[in-house]
Formats: sequence, structure tokens, C-alpha cells
Amino acid sequence: MNKITEEDPLSLANKALFFQNEEKEKRAAELSIAYKELIFQNEEKEKRAAELIIANKELAFQIEEKEKRAAELIIANKELAFQNEEKEKRAAELIIANKELAFQNEEKEKRAAELIIANKELAFQNEEKEKRAAELIIANKELLAFTYISSHDLQEPLRKIQTFVTIILQNENNNLSGKGKYNFERMQLAANRMQQLIDDLLAFSRISTTDHKFEKTNLEMIIDEVKSE
Repeated sequence: MNKITEEDPLSLANKALFFQNEEKEKRAAELSIAYKELIFQNEEKEKRAAELIIANKELAFQIEEKEKRAAELIIANKELAFQNEEKEKRAAELIIANKELAFQNEEKEKRAAELIIANKELAFQNEEKEKRAAELIIANKELLAFTYISSHDLQEPLRKIQTFVTIILQNENNNLSGKGKYNFERMQLAANRMQQLIDDLLAFSRISTTDHKFEKTNLEMIIDEVKSE
């Protein structure tokens, strides 16, 4: 038979106390580890908090920079819109100026074409004038020759009339009646006026071919002569 031994209460209490101490040491070790872990976590939290503060400051700085960029972008957009409006105005003005320039070029081309036609017409007129001038020179020469011949042919019988009238008045003066003398004297005056008329016509025909010479004339004498004639 097995013999059952009984332990004394003190031994049991010591064992229980030893067991409790071991448990306490374990709890203390675990608590120390937990405390260290807590300290580590707190340090990590503080690091995260410091990093978060830095990140928040950086984020705030970036937000400020973005707001500045946004404000600058608004100003730049306004400036760009203004420049676009100015460009559109300049483009519209340029279109108008180009149209005006095209119109002026067309007008210049029309004027140039008209000037070419006018020059041709002027050249034609100058040629016609030269032809007319040449023809007029020939006609004047012919007229001058005809006037000279005609006046010479007229003067020849007129001189004979003047000569015979003078001879009759000188040689037959005593044989003529008063009426006959008066008629011959009238004939002599008429012949003299005819001679003066021919001389004046010859002088007048030479006006276009000689230099003009002006002289003072008593118009009253001319009027009196016309009246008497």
C-alpha cells in the first residue's frame, strides 16, 4: 500500500508565495515591456505629430503658393483676354486697312489705265496738231503767195489808172469842165484809197509771219476818215 504523506502548511504557503512572486515578476516583466512599448509608441506618436506639423506647414505653404499661382493665373488670363481683344481689334483694323489699300490700288490702276488712254489721246492730238500745223504752214505760204500775186495783179491796173488820171489832170486840165475835174479828182482819191487798202491787206497777211510791232494811233483821226469816206 502506498503511504500518503501530508505536507505542512508552511511549505505550502511558501510554495504559493514563490509562485505568486514568479507571477508578479512575470507581470512586472510584461509590464516593463508594455511600458517600454508604450514609451516607444508615444515617441513614435510624437515623431508622427512633429512630422504631421511639418507636413501641415508644408501643406499650408503649398496652399498659399497655389493661391498665389491661382491669383497670378487669374491676372495672366485677364491680360491674355485683353491682349486677345487688342489682337482682334488690330486684326479688324488690318482687314479694313487691307480693303482700303485694295480699293486704292484698284483706283490707281483705273487712273493708270485712264492716264494711258489720255496719253494716247494726247499723243494722237499732238500728231493731229502737228499735221494741222504743217498743213497751216503750207496753206499760209500758199495764201501769202496768192495774196502777193493777187495784190500785184490788182496794183498793176490800179497804178495805170492813177497814172492816167494824173496825166489827164495835169495835161488836160484846161479842157475839162468843173464837173469833169471833180470826177477825175474823185477817181484819183478812190484809186489812192484802193492802193492804201491793198497795202493794208498785204501788211495784214504778213502779221502771222512777222513780229508784231505796236504803235500808238489816234482813233479820232481814223473815225474822222471813216466818216469822210
